[in-house]
Amino acid sequence: MDDLLAHSLLVVTGKGGVGKSTVSAAIGVAAARRGLRTIVVEVSAREDLARALGTSNVAGAYTERAASDRLDHISIDPQSAMEEYLRRQLPVGALGGVLARSRIFTALTAATPGLREFLTIGKVWELAQPERRTRGTQPYDVVVLDAPATGHGLAMLRAPSTFASVARVGPISRQGGEIASFLEDPSQTAVVAVSTAEEMPVTETLELRAQVSGQVGLDLALVVVNAVVPHRFSEREERILRRAPASSTRHAALFAAAWARHQRTQITRLRRDLPGVPLLTLPFLFRSPLDMAALERLSRELEP
Repeated sequence: MDDLLAHSLLVVTGKGGVGKSTVSAAIGVAAARRGLRTIVVEVSAREDLARALGTSNVAGAYTERAASDRLDHISIDPQSAMEEYLRRQLPVGALGGVLARSRIFTALTAATPGLREFLTIGKVWELAQPERRTRGTQPYDVVVLDAPATGHGLAMLRAPSTFASVARVGPISRQGGEIASFLEDPSQTAVVAVSTAEEMPVTETLELRAQVSGQVGLDLALVVVNAVVPHRFSEREERILRRAPASSTRHAALFAAAWARHQRTQITRLRRDLPGVPLLTLPFLFRSPLDMAALERLSRELEP
């Protein structure tokens, strides 16, 4: 965890539904507990993180909201990111806001492939800078990005280099190149893959390593296997259960044993096929929705 938190930006990605938001929040809680000024970044409109961190009732989604001591949260939407970008780029700040909110300009940006991703990752990059460009804000030690699912997450990481190469000259090219250099720097940016111990998420996680390396030039810094159930029975106890009279309790116990055994097989597969990549597991929490107490427990599980 010490090596991971030495990076300025942690990009948390993986197959949809594996608990990326939960892991992102748990990493943020762990970083803040170590005294690092941390922000967890959400890039969807679901506000899952905001509810778990207790910031969903704070006014202004596109603002840096305090969740606890040294831990903030922000939800980035491309429209607000575009307005902020134009205010910085145009000589008259108000003009940027008017232009960004115009229907024609909104239609043009929606029709430009990758622009929404570029604007979003541009705001994430700004949050991770030691000298912030947003007036009146303070720098962060660690930015934890709850990235979209694998394909969309990689597209977001590729967007700056794509725009830099297409634009070639001008402010977009310069900023795209600057952001791309930051994202491709293994001393600044780390990618955390989240999986569950099931066949399809594990297969996608194995493929993710090659995709991250080929498209961004980074290796996976950590794999987190989420929602691992406890192994409650020995082989001898399972044999006894199989011979026991049929009942709902026996059926539930055998199901739990089979589930845990299947998960262990998939975790072994990850360890075998991702040599050199650290792997941590998080327990299945039989509670919903998650809150700060649950995130605190999970964050401590991340610390060996």
